[in-house]
Amino acid sequence: MADQLALLLQRIADGTVSNKIAKEVFAEMWTRGKSGDKTGSITGVSTVGAAGSVSLVDEIIEAKGLKQISDSGALEAIIDEVLAANAKSVEEFRAGKEKAFNALIGQAMKATKGKANPGQLTDLLKKKLAS
Repeated sequence: MADQLALLLQRIADGTVSNKIAKEVFAEMWTRGKSGDKTGSITGVSTVGAAGSVSLVDEIIEAKGLKQISDSGALEAIIDEVLAANAKSVEEFRAGKEKAFNALIGQAMKATKGKANPGQLTDLLKKKLAS
């Protein structure tokens, strides 16, 4: 289990998943471990061969489609849609209301189903609003 937890932390550090998504991965790891699912027990890697083996963490991320969106182009397209659909929030932000920025972040996260890289999304949105 320690190996799998370390790998989950590594996936957070390398940007594969966000902290929020990691909680979902951990919950699935826990569920599989309690159910005795030997095709991906939290006590080790999955049953794929040792050479090029797939870890339980990666298996869960892939199977549930939980990989974080870090593609700048994809995030910019989503931000453009959010800004177009939320002109009032854009106006409020430009008028000095910081809460409007949070509303726009929320809409972008909703559009990506929580999969956007939060730091990258924030930076890109700030740049878009500044231009």
